[in-house]
Amino acid sequence: MSRGVGNGVMEAGGFHKINVDPFAKGFDMGLARPLSRSVRLNGFSTCLRLEQIYWNILTEIARINACSVSALLSYVDREVHLRYGGVKNFSGLVRVVCVVHALKGHVDPQNHG
Repeated sequence: MSRGVGNGVMEAGGFHKINVDPFAKGFDMGLARPLSRSVRLNGFSTCLRLEQIYWNILTEIARINACSVSALLSYVDREVHLRYGGVKNFSGLVRVVCVVHALKGHVDPQNHG
């Protein structure tokens, strides 16, 4: 695995300059902390483990839709079954849904909901 030093990344042949620092000023490592939460998906209780940033995004998407996070996740669960026959990795799907919304500019992932 490569290890960052200064503003470069060690590669086999030396350092590669990184132009966009992923650890931007004010980067909050707390957003990477995984949290488990109990949610109800279409009437069934389950536990979902996601990093804090995804819970923030889900909270914002739920706010935009005037519903709870559980209602939002129930919608995602129901729709993935109806449209695609289900998914093996629901947590992964939820992360992708969050990233797609954030990339489209619909939510502020830094919001601590």
